[in-house]
Amino acid sequence: MKRAILVLLVVCLALPLCAQQQRIYDDDVHTLRVVVDGVPTLPPMLARGKYQHVEISWDEMSHDYQRYIYHIQHCDADWNPSDGIFESDYLSGLNDQLIEDYEKSFNTTQIYTHYSFRLPNRQTSMLLSGNYRVQIFHEDDDVAEDTPVLEAQFCIYENAASAMVGVSGNTDIDFNKSHQQVTLSVGYGSLRVNDPTRELKTVVMQNRRWDSRVDNLVPNIRKMNGIEFTHNENLIFPAGSEYHRFEILDVHRTALGVDRMEWFEPYYHATLFPVVPDRNYEFSEDQNGVYVLRSADDMDDDITAEYVVVHFRLQTPRLPGGDVYVCGEWTGEEYAPECRMKYDEAHGEYEAAILLKQGYYGYQFRQEDGTTLRTAGDFYETENEYTVLVYFREQGSRYDRLVAYSRVNTGARR
Repeated sequence: MKRAILVLLVVCLALPLCAQQQRIYDDDVHTLRVVVDGVPTLPPMLARGKYQHVEISWDEMSHDYQRYIYHIQHCDADWNPSDGIFESDYLSGLNDQLIEDYEKSFNTTQIYTHYSFRLPNRQTSMLLSGNYRVQIFHEDDDVAEDTPVLEAQFCIYENAASAMVGVSGNTDIDFNKSHQQVTLSVGYGSLRVNDPTRELKTVVMQNRRWDSRVDNLVPNIRKMNGIEFTHNENLIFPAGSEYHRFEILDVHRTALGVDRMEWFEPYYHATLFPVVPDRNYEFSEDQNGVYVLRSADDMDDDITAEYVVVHFRLQTPRLPGGDVYVCGEWTGEEYAPECRMKYDEAHGEYEAAILLKQGYYGYQFRQEDGTTLRTAGDFYETENEYTVLVYFREQGSRYDRLVAYSRVNTGARR
């Protein structure tokens, strides 16, 4: 018990999401989610011209009503604000609208208020394809000068072009060992492309990780109707290993991946089974780091789910190289300071304690220097998801269109 309380002292109660896609800047805000069409496992991608919506939600850790507004920006392919267009070019309706949907938590040990809104809505809709950043401010903040409470990002894509993707363990580095190589063919479709090197930008990422993205690719084959990327060293990815998983449905009993549940005021604590680095490949239906919020009664989880301090453990001698972090879609994938693990010499393991809402989570341990071999290993059999985004800015155009989107799972196991 003393050990658990000591670990809790170093817990940060806010979990900023430090990836390209989602970020939290307010210590009182948790569990930022960007969900397409009510399906939490889908990536934040909307098809232009189809009736789809994205719901952005988060928890503020009190029952005091906060007057939040949302501010929408169109961004270029590198996620910088598009400076060549006006707001009226990419938005129909009004920006900076008040968020009116909120509910207070009910019958939970940790009180919070759940806020949410959808895009498009009756006040606002997006007109152009491309990257979009949504910033949340307090109503009395200056949008141009103040730091937002949080940022959420999503994409709207067209089907003006096509992207055909293949993945193989037979790479230009090794054969069926520790890497996977992507081959890619981009068809111009209805686009008039004069200079593909300057007008097209292709982004490839593994498991929706923007920190793993590869861009500025140069095609090695050019045709009248498209370009191809084959035997490209930049498209060789470390294969990694399957994600670990845990599930907290009931705070009074253990479930998948959880060794024990305990109560140390003011929080429930879930201690996960220790992880030992894999030396051989082991298949797991892991969802590639995706997380889904839910509880045992599966009723209105947005306001009835508990917050639990989750204790992560990696049993290994102290590792050379960079610091070790807990990583997953819910951490923002990059190396969030709140997810950095500390080494316990007495128990011979890395430890981290993170406050999370009840649900299903996938996670990995990674080192900040990019090394995975020392923590988990790389196995060509690993099931990974690869996403391809193709942006197009025709000569004379003022913004980047997202003209093709494709994703493929190696092994097609789900």
